[in-house]
Amino acid sequence: MQHGPNNTAFWICGSLLLLICAAKLPALIRRPHDQLLRAAVLLLFIGGWVFFLAAPDSIAMINRISGVPNFAAPLAYSALTGFAGASLLLIINWRPAPPRVTRRASRVCISAYALAIIAINALFWCGNASVEQLTLFDGYYAQTPFIREMIVLYLVAHAVGTLTTSVLCRRWSKQVDGSLRAGLLILVPAYLLHVVYDGIKLVAIGGIWAGYDWTFLIDQVAPHTAAPSALLVVTGFFLPLVGPRLAQTVADLRQLRVIAPLWKELRHVPTPGAVRSKLPWWTRPAVRLTGRKTAIYDAFRALAPYCSPGVRDAAFRAAKATGEDGENAAAIADTAMVLAASQGALSAQNEQGAEGASSLGHHDLAPLAQAVASPIVQQFREPRRSAESSDS
Repeated sequence: MQHGPNNTAFWICGSLLLLICAAKLPALIRRPHDQLLRAAVLLLFIGGWVFFLAAPDSIAMINRISGVPNFAAPLAYSALTGFAGASLLLIINWRPAPPRVTRRASRVCISAYALAIIAINALFWCGNASVEQLTLFDGYYAQTPFIREMIVLYLVAHAVGTLTTSVLCRRWSKQVDGSLRAGLLILVPAYLLHVVYDGIKLVAIGGIWAGYDWTFLIDQVAPHTAAPSALLVVTGFFLPLVGPRLAQTVADLRQLRVIAPLWKELRHVPTPGAVRSKLPWWTRPAVRLTGRKTAIYDAFRALAPYCSPGVRDAAFRAAKATGEDGENAAAIADTAMVLAASQGALSAQNEQGAEGASSLGHHDLAPLAQAVASPIVQQFREPRRSAESSDS
């Protein structure tokens, strides 16, 4: 009886990585000389195939098609080793460094892991692995000449690469902030899980060499430490890419909420010559924010002939009398003047009022929107009170 891991978990993780890899291919075609992008696509491609090759059903199919017992073993081990090398290569190209240093480190990384992959395949063909093993290959052949060296080589190469990647991510995270730091901190445990995977297998093999039957560590414990790392690796690498855009979206939503009171007051103001169209619900917050700001500024211009400096001055004095500082008092005064004009509180047009209102086009909308709820603004919105206050 075999106690292999569930194929579905491996296939889901592999499909996820390959789908993201496919999504990055158009960008790679547009920028074929982007070393960072090439390293990212390579990592995703290898990582996806690692999980496909590790599934027991995939192993059985590869062995059956090739006609060679355990032919899937060197393929899977080469992919795991390549994944470790590609991860390290991506961090080398991602981390800021002089180009000369980056190129030299990249060449060393590629050369070292290419030699390790060649050695893994050479050792497999030099050894004798004639009995098919789908989930217990490492334990079954832990004492077979050449095969045991192949197993130890891939485990050590994989552990060194993933441990180094984890350490570099940890060090780099101390020098940055924001979504990049968050992504790096996620990658630290993601790659440590790979190190744990290798460590568990090495412990099991050491136990077998000492005469103990610890094969359960190989087929029941170690595989389950690798599956969670797939989601963490994907999240860690792509959080810095989507993080800034997500932060900007949150900022746009916050601005939309802040200016909402002013927009609701002025959205019905006739604005001749201005084009207004209702945006669909799926419109991006940035586009919606631009549209609402434009509508507010259009309303300012339309109301300019109806704005009264007298209302502004009276509202400013009233705000100062309540203890508001100069900046808040000015915002309250401007808002009171504009909303009074929007309700037809003043019927006379004057050039002086138009000039005063035109300066609102350069005003920060947030203080004006916050001032909408001011009791002083509410007072000047009522025509009778506004007129009395302006005459006083």
